[in-house]
Amino acid sequence: MHSAPSVNYPVGRSRYAERLLLVLWALGVCGVTVACVQAAGFDWRQGVLVLSAGVAGLAAWTGVLRYADPADLSFDGQHWSISGHAALRTARASVALDLQSLLLVRLSEPTRARRWVWVDRQAMPERWRDLRRALYSRAPSAGPIAQKADSKAADVHHSSS
Repeated sequence: MHSAPSVNYPVGRSRYAERLLLVLWALGVCGVTVACVQAAGFDWRQGVLVLSAGVAGLAAWTGVLRYADPADLSFDGQHWSISGHAALRTARASVALDLQSLLLVRLSEPTRARRWVWVDRQAMPERWRDLRRALYSRAPSAGPIAQKADSKAADVHHSSS
């Protein structure tokens, strides 16, 4: 069985991701506008809708700016890492949204907050397939050493009973 390839891939600001977030926010604003127009008057409910649309737009824009710095997403065959301002060294990666030429990837380390990155095919088309293979591959299984340690622990547990 073959393992996933090692790969380095540039990540950072993605115009497609920005457009997607803008379209989704605009659809939300359209929904809020329709709800406010259909209401008999403007009360606290419509105020909450308008406020939530504003907060959603601000949150989306802040997220876009926060991860706009260029970085390199790397897979060494076992762990993911990302360079940049808040570097992660031994992260696990999972695809949260796959739009074929645009991926939203969640990187998580046990002791740190999750980091979300947009990965765009246009950044490096020649490595796109390798990146997708690495993202969708299974995590490497425990080797024979870990399996022997597990069986020894089970033997010790059974002998002490």
